[in-house]
Amino acid sequence: MGRVLITVGDANGIGPEVAAKAAIALCENAALRPVIVGDRHLMNPFVRAGGFEIETDPESWGRSGSVDLFDVPGIDAAEVTPGTPTAASGRATIAYVEQAVALVKKGVGRAIVAAPHSETAVNASGRRFSGYPNLLSELAGTGEDSIFLMLIGGGLRIVHVTLHEGISGALARLTPDLIARATLAADLALKGLGVAAPRIGLFGINPHAGEGGLFGDEDDRIVVPALERLRAQGVDVHGPEGADVMLGRAGYDAFVAMYHDQGHIPVKLLAGRGAAAMSIGAGLVFSSVGHGAAFDIAGKGQASPDAVVAAVRLVGEIQ
Repeated sequence: MGRVLITVGDANGIGPEVAAKAAIALCENAALRPVIVGDRHLMNPFVRAGGFEIETDPESWGRSGSVDLFDVPGIDAAEVTPGTPTAASGRATIAYVEQAVALVKKGVGRAIVAAPHSETAVNASGRRFSGYPNLLSELAGTGEDSIFLMLIGGGLRIVHVTLHEGISGALARLTPDLIARATLAADLALKGLGVAAPRIGLFGINPHAGEGGLFGDEDDRIVVPALERLRAQGVDVHGPEGADVMLGRAGYDAFVAMYHDQGHIPVKLLAGRGAAAMSIGAGLVFSSVGHGAAFDIAGKGQASPDAVVAAVRLVGEIQ
């Protein structure tokens, strides 16, 4: 079975530091010892600061005192400017993920954990980017809206039907088919996490899920048909119900949010920086972390690897 791969994220943020610290923390765990995917010159200072050396020869991966790395020429040393997101660091972020996906396809990796990235940097590089799900859909060749975000933390798992886009555009894109696809991806991911019979709740689009039409008919027109289709396929799904009420009910293994803030706010409130962001669907196991690139402390040795370590442990559990 392949290894868990850690992509470095934004070269000018805390990604290199937390990737190195996480790999060192997990190096004695044979089942979870990761392989970093990134530039050797970028990783060298952080790995050596931890008293380790880098090993780039796959034949020698796993030896004591070393951190395993797949060297990717993503960014020139002269372009590394800690604390500042740039087009060069954005290009490198994508290069690392592209290589990691290729390694998964070859069987070298079984799952990917991405260190923090910057959407500003990636978009500055000329590549349209609104988060990992759409990028992974492109790289996997599975088509638009085939991979979705599941945010995990604070005892919650929340899948997002739409993600990084304006609220009016997100609401206009909601269809029964899109909601059903996101929920089916959630059902499959939960089973991979060991939940034998997932019970999933659908948040309403409108307050109180429309209150019987008082606050709009979108829930009756869009969410209810998705619910009926899913139940016909054997998915144990419930709703739609107002998110505020549904979140207070026990017995759900995951919820499906219709737009970004509806799902992010409760998880970030309860889990803070400890949240994990899994991209689910299309058979690819991928997680990023629930915090940003922290450019204000980049290169200062202050960043904690805890979220990356937790994400590696999370994807390592998936069957």
